[in-house]
Amino acid sequence: MKVKQISEELGVQYVLEGSVQRSANRVRITAQLIDALTGHHIWAERYDRDLKDIFALQDEVTRNILTAMQVKITEGEQALHRDKGIRNLNCYLKLLEGVNYSNRFDIEGNNLARQMAEEALGMCPESSSAYHLLAATHMMDYWYGSSKLPQESLEKAIELAQKAIALDDAYGQPHGLLSFLYSIKREHEKALAEGERGVALDPNGADVHAWYAMSLIFAGRPEEAITLFQKAIRLNPFGPSWYFFNLGNALRMTGRFEEAVSAFKKAVQRSPDNLFAHVFLAATYSMMGREKEARAEAAEVLRINPKFSLEGWAKMLPYKNQAQIDRYIDALRKAGLK
Repeated sequence: MKVKQISEELGVQYVLEGSVQRSANRVRITAQLIDALTGHHIWAERYDRDLKDIFALQDEVTRNILTAMQVKITEGEQALHRDKGIRNLNCYLKLLEGVNYSNRFDIEGNNLARQMAEEALGMCPESSSAYHLLAATHMMDYWYGSSKLPQESLEKAIELAQKAIALDDAYGQPHGLLSFLYSIKREHEKALAEGERGVALDPNGADVHAWYAMSLIFAGRPEEAITLFQKAIRLNPFGPSWYFFNLGNALRMTGRFEEAVSAFKKAVQRSPDNLFAHVFLAATYSMMGREKEARAEAAEVLRINPKFSLEGWAKMLPYKNQAQIDRYIDALRKAGLK
């Protein structure tokens, strides 16, 4: 079948095709990724291997192909990180599934992401990536208000991120996550140091740039944060919603309200039940004097979290400048939240 026909029948943009040839105890596997809309070859690779362990070979080639596709069409160069603790393909697939659940940005998705991280650790107990993902789920428990002991969840997230770094200090992402975790604790200098370390280790990693940018926001440096978020989005144009609603927050802080609204809407397109995006939209519309839209977004906030309270939200905001918190909460109050 022609690639264009496959694309139309399956409703997909990209098609992976390949072949396997064997000669005695050698095998040659070819694979190529095609953009069916343009017909262009995005990536192609050939693997020549000894046919000793067919299952190990299958796992190796599958993971290489998955990683190459991540680099080309989703996550960018950060997908090239090799976690030495991943022992088999199933562990790797669990982690990919967990990240996908996490990027839904809702409580159910976070719980499923934690389950995938724990299952991955059961198979690969030395995986730095699994500890990093598990740390992120505990951090989100803190933000979602789904933890009975929020401070314990925060400390657990820090402990797990540090464990990921201990297993692989050259892995940039947990340094980025730890940067944001220190920001939450209002340890801004430590946060910025970890953010700088993460970007130095992973200069093409979109997530690391975004984590560091968030620490800059809370340290009162939103202009610098905007530049880093824009770079993260260039590195990963199909990135998760948190890139966009945090970019929107930095734009809001600098008074670029229309651009902020556009960024928040992109976040909502990626995850419609993203509480943070709706909260930011409510505040931004309120600051713009667009009362009707602000109240509509406030209603969305309460739909997603009927227990939302300004008092609880204000306590979690780790801005270095108290005036930033006061202005933000006042805007939410004018939008109708209590």
